[in-house]
Amino acid sequence: MAAPTIEESTTVPEESTVEIPDPRVVVAEDEARKRNLSGRTVDDVLAATGSLLGALGLVWVLYENLLPTSGPLGFVVSWFGVFVLMYAGVTAMRHPRTVVVDRVIGAVVKAFAGLVGFVVLLVIGYTLVRGIDALGYGNFFTSDMSGAGPLDPLSVGGMLHALVGTLVEIGIAVVITLPLGVGCALFLNEVGGRLARPVRTVVEAMTALPSIVAGLFVLSTALLMFGLPRSGFAAALAISVMMLPIIARSAEVVLRVVPNGLREASLALGASQWQTVWRVVLPTARPSLATALILGIARGIGETSPVLLTAGYTTYLTFDPTSGPMVSLPLMTYTLSRSSEAVDQSRAFGAASVLLLVVLLLFVVARLVAQRQKTGR
Repeated sequence: MAAPTIEESTTVPEESTVEIPDPRVVVAEDEARKRNLSGRTVDDVLAATGSLLGALGLVWVLYENLLPTSGPLGFVVSWFGVFVLMYAGVTAMRHPRTVVVDRVIGAVVKAFAGLVGFVVLLVIGYTLVRGIDALGYGNFFTSDMSGAGPLDPLSVGGMLHALVGTLVEIGIAVVITLPLGVGCALFLNEVGGRLARPVRTVVEAMTALPSIVAGLFVLSTALLMFGLPRSGFAAALAISVMMLPIIARSAEVVLRVVPNGLREASLALGASQWQTVWRVVLPTARPSLATALILGIARGIGETSPVLLTAGYTTYLTFDPTSGPMVSLPLMTYTLSRSSEAVDQSRAFGAASVLLLVVLLLFVVARLVAQRQKTGR
């Protein structure tokens, strides 16, 4: 048998070509393969819209024309109930049971969320609309009520004394509660021991303390037992009782989030426990502690019952929290709202609008501080 020649044993591979795909074709294919991550298609949106409109028509025919029923509340409740049933039936025609349950629960949750948002917007809008008459006068922000009576027009008097009183009382309360709240949080999170659990239980219980109880506590101790007069300082003590558990609880949660690796690294470098707390833990948690403080201020700034029992009432502007009665925005709102005169009602809603805007501003600042910490800017 003859040996194969070189030409027969050697095969030359065919030249391979690499095809570069057209970018436009790749983009088109990617667009075609894209999925709707929300799980909702056009058919699902049309099913929800059709069920909503169909339920509206059916309830209008039955509730308003055929049945002996009336009233907007019953109409809305019936409309929502029929919508859920119709939406479940329409969805069941195209999807399995698990998808039907998911869509129905999602619709119910979104409805309740929309209801809560609607109520909040309704309260804010109603307060601002009722108080817009008083807010339109510049003297409302620059004058007190010392020279204004219940029959005087809105061009006389204002809420400057209440705004100053609110700021003074909250300032004193912050000076009292900030070191106590952060100190309590440091004890619970950094020290611990056998007392940590009962102290944490007391702090958690105080977060649900009724404000009237805090006012009665300060009234019976500071005013009746120690003879302190009704003043802005007494009101600040009552507000501090309400703010302290909020700040302590929020600060504890914040300190718990600080990574243990930072503590271990500081201790490994020879720092003591309190040097670690002062140089590492507190600077790391500073933005979140500011958020906790703002939330505590938002809780205390709107308290009425403690201030009503401890601060007294005055129509004069005063900066001294120890000399006598000092009014705040919640107390001014409560007092003027009890009047039967339309002018005082407008002043009450004007003060409530200012208080509401201040609280909303505090929450916006808290969100911005938290967002700044989250983004690391």
